Amino acid sequence: MFSSTRSKVIAAAAAAVVIAGGSYGIAAATSSSASAAASRTAPSAAASGSGSGGGSNARSGPAAGGSSGTASSVTSSGFTLTTAAGEKVTVKEASSTTYEKGTSPATASAVTSGEPVLVLGTTDSTTITATQVTVQPPATSASNPGGQVIPYTKGQPGSTQQVGQIPADYQQGSGTIVSGTTATKATEAALAAYPGGIADRVVAIGNGDYEVHYIGVNWPHHIFVNQNFQVIGAND
Repeated sequence: MFSSTRSKVIAAAAAAVVIAGGSYGIAAATSSSASAAASRTAPSAAASGSGSGGGSNARSGPAAGGSSGTASSVTSSGFTLTTAAGEKVTVKEASSTTYEKGTSPATASAVTSGEPVLVLGTTDSTTITATQVTVQPPATSASNPGGQVIPYTKGQPGSTQQVGQIPADYQQGSGTIVSGTTATKATEAALAAYPGGIADRVVAIGNGDYEVHYIGVNWPHHIFVNQNFQVIGAND
């Protein structure tokens, strides 16, 4: 049910944890203002646009996205997910939520405290209404360009570093929000390459690539995925 990219989440997550405490691999990059960093903790409340490319407004309320991390506080209706960057995510489960353990079908009982999980669904700030939950996502040797995130710390400025390829016609806030299989594959790719954040929307941009919007971290804020659902770049 999931794309192969989701499998890199757990293998990459250990690398993301070591950045806690301020020893960041990209700390030398030029910093933006602290107020800009604070805005990364929640998605924009503006309505999403219906167009594509450079003119429409791709801000969102709840939209397709997801996160990965470790489960805790498991109840009959959901659990708490803690990302590799330390962000707490409330996961709500429903009768329609599907489950896997590794690559095998499972039930809600597979979700127990301490288990690594990948959650996909409708993201509203730091709450995800789950459509799919994978417990113990299998590791893979697939190569996606990626790296460490800067965890969110109140008052700490984010980096303005750009990594990889940023689509030339990309304009922040433009594009068309997507859902379904497309959003799932793009979210999985972003989480595999940069574990630790929360994907709160996926936007189709003018050249056919996708931007996965990231919150809950100070960097990256935008992760770019091509039409083959491979991460090609990231920026603030």
